[in-house]
This record gives sequence, structure tokens and C-alpha cells, in this order.
Amino acid sequence: MKKPTLIIGKKQIIMSCLTLMLAVAVYINYTASPAPKKKASADKSSAEDMVSYGETEFVNAEADGAADYFAQARLDKMNNRDEAVQTLQMMIGGGDITEDEAVMKALDAVEVSKLIESEGTIESLVKAQGFEDCVAYLDGQTAKVVVRTEGLDKAQAASIKEIIMGESEVSAENIRIFEVK
Repeated sequence: MKKPTLIIGKKQIIMSCLTLMLAVAVYINYTASPAPKKKASADKSSAEDMVSYGETEFVNAEADGAADYFAQARLDKMNNRDEAVQTLQMMIGGGDITEDEAVMKALDAVEVSKLIESEGTIESLVKAQGFEDCVAYLDGQTAKVVVRTEGLDKAQAASIKEIIMGESEVSAENIRIFEVK
């Protein structure tokens, strides 16, 4: 009797590695973005410190609406990333693509996982700066960050931009910071 042999091809190895990397990236993003917490009191700066810096915009929302905004934004972002991952996995798993196309799709998947990881890191670092909540969106060329604050001064905006430029390849002119009160 012959023993059945298990043949594992390059495509199966690449697909398994990518699936594992994407699962790890999603897990890191999920654990790095804890549920929003409410502070008892917020520090208020003087009106002189409330200078517009770059592309800072106010998003009008009530206090409870802001919490809902951040929760919904995280959920939407996670759903969009999951759909992107599924699409890439289907493309890689399809039998009618060439090896070069499979490699390109694998590189796209790695890029998506890097963006997910960078977003989680940016969110954690911005929160560590004293902001109540934060959601970051990266697409490779631009970065958008939404922070909950009572007013964003010049130094805070510069600090957020520095965090983004340190964690991604986005230039300062392509960074937009939005405020939610």
C-alpha cells in the first residue's frame, strides 16, 4: 500500500502566511483600540491658545453623540478592512491568476496589514498625549485623524502631526486633523 503524500505548493504557503499576517494585524488593531472612556473633567485652555493650525476642523457633535461617533467610526473602519482582506484573499485563492499577480496581491495584503497596524499605533500614541479618544485613517498617501477635544491648540496639532509622520510615510501637507467636542 502506498501512503498518501501531502504536497504543499507555493501558493498555499503564501496564502497561509498572508492570512496569518492579516489575522495578527486585525488582532493588534482591535487590542490597540480600547473602548472610549469618559473623563470627569477636561482641561480648558485660554482663548488665545485656540489657534487654527493646518487642516484642523470642528465636527459638530454633542458629548453623547461624540462617543457614538467614535464607536461607529471604529466599527465602519473594521468592516471596511475586513471586506478588503476578504477580497484580497479571494483574489489570491483564485486559480486563474499568474504567479506574478499572486505576488502583487500578496504585497497589497501586506500593505493593508501595515496600514492597520500603523492606524492602531497612531491612535494609541495620540491617546497617550492626553486626548480622550481618537480614530486614525491611513490610505498610504493621506492621513486623517479625528480626536475628541475641547479645543485643539497649535502645539497639540503639531504633536499629532509628528506622531503621524513618525509612524507613516505621509507628508505634513497630506495630514488632516478633525476635532469632535
